[in-house]
Amino acid sequence: MIKGDNSFVPSVPLRIGVRGAGLDAMALLLTESGAVRGDGDVVFHGAPVHPSGTVRLTEAGGTAWLDVGLTTIEDRITRVLVVGSTAHGTIRDVAGLSVEAFAPDGTSVARYDVIDGAAETAMVLAELYRRSGGWKFRAVGQGYANGLAGLATDHGVDVAAPVAPQAPLPQQTPLAPPVPVAPVVPVAPVAFVPAPPAPAFALPPMPPVPPAVPVAPAVPVAPAAPGPLPYGPGYGPGWSYGPVFAPYTQIGRDNDVITVSGLPPGPVVVQLDVQGDGYTGLVVLDRRNKEKDYLVNSTEDDFRGRVLATVPDKGPLRLRLEAEGPWRLEVSPLAAAGRLTEEAVAYRGPEVLLHTGGVADLAIHYRGDDNLIVNVYELAGHDDHTALPRDENLVNEIGKRRETVPLPQGPLVVQFEAADGPWEARLKRV
Repeated sequence: MIKGDNSFVPSVPLRIGVRGAGLDAMALLLTESGAVRGDGDVVFHGAPVHPSGTVRLTEAGGTAWLDVGLTTIEDRITRVLVVGSTAHGTIRDVAGLSVEAFAPDGTSVARYDVIDGAAETAMVLAELYRRSGGWKFRAVGQGYANGLAGLATDHGVDVAAPVAPQAPLPQQTPLAPPVPVAPVVPVAPVAFVPAPPAPAFALPPMPPVPPAVPVAPAVPVAPAAPGPLPYGPGYGPGWSYGPVFAPYTQIGRDNDVITVSGLPPGPVVVQLDVQGDGYTGLVVLDRRNKEKDYLVNSTEDDFRGRVLATVPDKGPLRLRLEAEGPWRLEVSPLAAAGRLTEEAVAYRGPEVLLHTGGVADLAIHYRGDDNLIVNVYELAGHDDHTALPRDENLVNEIGKRRETVPLPQGPLVVQFEAADGPWEARLKRV
């Protein structure tokens, strides 16, 4: 699977393997509101078993294993997030990062290799979510520049107070280290009880961890005042264009009007994730509260993408959202967008990428059936950081295709304005 893909998985106890050197794994159990209900819905090293017994975290052979009993999860839980975080370094530094789900007989039913990690320190790697009476697995790959604290806050976790660790489980005969190709031990269905039942195997000793993520009622995250960058001036070498601020995040459901106040004027990246099967639209509202710029106009199921918007000189950024189902919206500095490199990046939906090097060619492989539109903004000599220069259209085609187009010397903003389907892109040096 590539980022954004989803597929049905069997409604059986699954074992989710999270591989990656130096990565800490955890799970968040979310209700329909997109938030946890309390401490017990956060499963991590300090609390490795959900109170219902349906989700357990173990480690063996350098792999973190999340046993998820899909047949016994409470009805109120609609999503299970698989999360990874780093105490040292960033997600891009984690070698061999992948998430793979196995059925009880050892058959691999879904796998996602994370190849586009950036300077984040926390990421929602994948999720299991209810759909049409069953369960789906989605390759998410959503990183957080503000780390585990930002990820936790987005899902109703209060990071001000630690989660109390559960009592250690009794030690019994250890389970042999699991391997992907061998049959794995299924999670036995367990009825909900106030405390977790004794497991059929002993958890290996857990390494010490920092204070755990806490839990609070799910409320939209208030806009953060501009402050220090999460990592280094300009979010990395070779980039200093546009305003800099702490990302703003809001979650909700169905149609809404979103007001983002307190941001400096200039171009920003708006990421929108919608869990639903209907129409998704996102429009910038002007000072008269009239529709101005259409950012998203899609009929794709479970829409996900990043688009460009501009914070006005005076007043807040106002967005009108049309969506059917739960959604999450994040506004980030342009400098936080992903970088184009000679390694292929895989996405699904519209995207905003940066090119900071010299003259190069851009190789694109688009596997969608609808319109593919790619624009480029040349920033060399453009000193007005409150607006982008006029864009140049590179691609405007319909249907599956492979195409290579020339890019001038950076700094550039490369905007995949329309891409309803999976695609890959990489640089080819000239």
